[in-house]
Amino acid sequence: MIKYFHRQIQLWGEETQESLQDKKIVIIGAGGLGSSLAFALGASGIGEIHLVDFDEVSLHNIHRQIAFKMGDEGKNKAYINAQIIQQRCPFVKAIAHECDFLTWTKKNIEVDLIIDATDNLPTRGDINTYAKEKNLPWIYGSVEAFHGQVCFIEESSFTDAFKITQKTPEGIATPIVMHIASLQANLALRYLAGLKVKKDTLYYLFFNEEGELITQKFGLPKN
Repeated sequence: MIKYFHRQIQLWGEETQESLQDKKIVIIGAGGLGSSLAFALGASGIGEIHLVDFDEVSLHNIHRQIAFKMGDEGKNKAYINAQIIQQRCPFVKAIAHECDFLTWTKKNIEVDLIIDATDNLPTRGDINTYAKEKNLPWIYGSVEAFHGQVCFIEESSFTDAFKITQKTPEGIATPIVMHIASLQANLALRYLAGLKVKKDTLYYLFFNEEGELITQKFGLPKN
């Protein structure tokens, strides 16, 4: 294990790396954000990663959901991501749940962190409610067109800061999905490793008309 995680151990030492083996997380959604999160966190040494998604791979998913390839159509997304994690890192236990988020909550699985990789506001509202009930932090992430948002939510409330509506998303390209997932993964890994994380601050990233990447941040109201 020490050889496998050599470069991470250079960052924070063997003790911190070993502590990750005791951590458990759940990723809600195994599509665009979920695929990239599985790649980024699946080989990091987190002891147990749960992946929740009821959906199956469709042809139009493959270009932006990096876990999938031609021929995966019809297969469950969570199951494929769990397989990839196990193939890449024998030190991480990956568990697929072929169900929606509310069904997963009824399994009463204890985790240290929830990561949102969904694509709709109502489910994020459900994640927020569950996180508050269980006193758990969670990491929100969303992407659309050429912009995205990320926030580590602990004391603030998603439903107080966002209006929950059903919305048809715009088009999307692969790089922004990977970028937002990477930021989510960095927040998750820092938190699980005991490093400082800026909490309850929404980061909004977008490309302006000149193609410049702009990053803004906003403090969310706390309960």
